[in-house]
Parts: sequence; structure tokens; C-alpha cells
Amino acid sequence: MMQPTVEYLTTDVLDIAFERRGDSSGFPVVLLHGFPYDPRSFDATAEELAQNGADVIVPYLRGYGPTRFRSDRTPRSGQQAALAADLRDLIDGLQLDKPVVSGFDWGGRAANATAALWPNKVGGLVAIGGYSVYSVKRMASVPDVPEFEAKDWHQWYFQIERGREGLKQYRREIARQLWSEWSPGWQFDDDTFETTARSFDNPDFVDVVVHSYRVRYGLAPADPAYDSLETILSTLPQIETPTIVIDPTNDAVMPPLSREGHEANFTRLVDYRHSSVGHNTPQEDPRGLSASVLDLIEVIRAAD
Repeated sequence: MMQPTVEYLTTDVLDIAFERRGDSSGFPVVLLHGFPYDPRSFDATAEELAQNGADVIVPYLRGYGPTRFRSDRTPRSGQQAALAADLRDLIDGLQLDKPVVSGFDWGGRAANATAALWPNKVGGLVAIGGYSVYSVKRMASVPDVPEFEAKDWHQWYFQIERGREGLKQYRREIARQLWSEWSPGWQFDDDTFETTARSFDNPDFVDVVVHSYRVRYGLAPADPAYDSLETILSTLPQIETPTIVIDPTNDAVMPPLSREGHEANFTRLVDYRHSSVGHNTPQEDPRGLSASVLDLIEVIRAAD
């Protein structure tokens, strides 16, 4: 498998680095990674989609790899509305016609939020883990059961300056610890990890990550540039885009829901599927993801 070249799109806020595979005239697909991962999670999926005629774009999120902020004055925000706005800008800047978007972790949240905020820009959604838009008010005040709170130790760690310094000094060790905890059945090797971990050397990685985990609990100020978008997202809007949900059954962070649980958030749920893998679903089950994307493309084409 050949590594794709990195291209750039300049927006008002970022120079977004992205990788592109396939036929630029094919059906557009955007795949978005989470924390602490990078586009390598999608290598096998992107290759298969490209071989099936898709135009596949895989960006590096803000704070990762070669993506850079254009101004030192821009807040290094990791909030959901900022990630969604970046995806919107990528779709608009590359003139993608209603792509299928998919992601997991932060990338899943960006895909969800973009479909909720700008449904006319997204043709379909493959939601790994389901609905992940959050309300800051609810996140800050409604605790989860202890079993799941304990699994989020990294979120509580990043709330204090000791955690920021820990991430700064031990970003690889923390990431590797989370990979192992979140995907207990995935046997990755040193080369696989290090190939992704280079993306954590981005100069804004620590600031973006810490802000992401503080702002969602109301413990850091949001970027005012996204206030109007956050107001909409705080209502937890339903998503009307045609959607396939993939629930990983061995994800130590997010337990799967029932189909009925997902239907409450996705009004056009095309299908609900399980994958017997962990949190990094695309890298652990690339064929399952590519099959879901291709199936959704066929549904969209049939409806046109």
C-alpha cells in the first residue's frame, strides 16, 4: 500500500493537511480520526474505498500532524463546534458535493455535529459509536456511573496543570496506554504506534487536547467565534442525514446501544451494525467500515 501525499487547504483559521486517494470525480468520502490517533487509522479503509471509485479525503484534525493554525492569536480550541466548522470548511474548500462523512471519537463528534448544523452539506453519515454531540451544561452537572467515570481517567487528569504537563512530557506513553485500554483485543506493534504518534508532535497538540477536555465540562472558556454553533449543539439536535451506525462491541470506552437508542438521535437510520472490535474501529475492522460506506453510497444513489 502506497502512502498518499499530503495536500493542504487554507481556511480562515487553519492550513488543513489532508490525504487524498482515488478518483477526484468519484463519490466524495471524508474520514475523520479521533484522539489519540491520526489518518493512519483509515489507511486500509481509504484504500478499499478508492479502489471502488470513491474520492477519499482524510484530514489531520487541528492539533495533529502537519495541520497548522494560521495565527498565533487564534485560540487553540478543541471544542465540538470548532471541529465541525473545520469539516464544513474542508467540504466547502474542496467543493465536495454532499460527501459521506465518517469518524470515531473526536472525528465522530465532528461528523455528527456537521450533519446536525449543515445537513445540506452532508450526503450521508457512518456514525461509529453513534451520537456524540454534547451539551456542556449536561456534561458539567450529570455524572455517569462509576464504572464509566473510571474509564475516563484521562479526562479528569487533563483538568489540572499536572495533567497538561503529563501530556506534554509523556504524550506517547499516555496515548499508548489509552490504545491498550480502549481496544483490549487489538495487538498493535511498535511501528504501527510510532507511525501515528509522530502526529502528536504538532506544536498545538497539547493545547488543543487539554482545551477539548476542559471546555466540554465548562472548565475552560469556549472560543467566542463558535458561540452560535454551540448554542444549537447544546440542544442535542436530531440528525436527519441518512445514517448507518456501527457499534464496536469491544470498545472499553463506549458500550453499544440498542437500535431504538440510536433511532432517538438519527431520524433516518438506514442500518445498525455491530463490529467485534474496540475503540479504534477503522484500524481494527477496516472492511466493516468500508462496506458500510459503500452500502450507504448505494442507498444515496438509489434515492436520487
